[in-house]
Amino acid sequence: MKRFANKTVIVAGAGRDIGRACALRLAQEGANVVLTYNGAEEGARSAVSEIEQFGQAAIAVRADLTRKEEVESAITTTADRFGDIHALVHVAGGMVARKTMADMDEAFWGQVMDVNLTSLFLTTKAVLPRLAKGGAIVTFSSQAGRDGGGPGAIAYATSKGAVMTFTRALAKEVGPVVRVNAVCPGMIATTFHDTFTKPDVRERVAAAALMKREGTSEDVAALVAFLASDDAAYITGACYDINGGVLYS
Repeated sequence: MKRFANKTVIVAGAGRDIGRACALRLAQEGANVVLTYNGAEEGARSAVSEIEQFGQAAIAVRADLTRKEEVESAITTTADRFGDIHALVHVAGGMVARKTMADMDEAFWGQVMDVNLTSLFLTTKAVLPRLAKGGAIVTFSSQAGRDGGGPGAIAYATSKGAVMTFTRALAKEVGPVVRVNAVCPGMIATTFHDTFTKPDVRERVAAAALMKREGTSEDVAALVAFLASDDAAYITGACYDINGGVLYS
């Protein structure tokens, strides 16, 4: 039996890497999927085509999730097309740039907080009234939220630490109607690390992992699918590390 048969899931930030992999995995398990994207239109639309080949329905919706009106429009579009929403997977976010305290200004700080935290607040607030009882929200933190991240990641790490706190607090507020959990990826082979992490650092972190490799987007998508499914019916307020054992090596 497919775990998401007759269910609709929104994957916010689904145009590439982990978000795209989550959308595909959920569709393979029977979900109808709404993929939001901002810049990565090609990846989102190609994912829709793949999902349709699985026999599931999918739409790609452009939305800047830091803007209330665009978030609300995306949620309304979802409800108009599919009715009840059964899960939200909020992947959208990013580092923007590596900057130390000495280098950053208020505008940069605000931009990082908006991308990672305000987008989560706005999307969650808009989706909750439409979320079916027994539904799930999966948020995205990071290993940086636990250990402070690498050089120049103070704003990013702070925002991701806040995502974990948001997750725990929201779980208290909406349980037992909706479950809320976070995933905290470590070194995953994505364009994020292609952009922001030097190759020698990636090699060193992979070598330090107990699994002796970087993670993949598909590794993360498998965890997300579990947390969004009824198999995780008694799990809420949890923040799951997925880092190949780096924190424990």
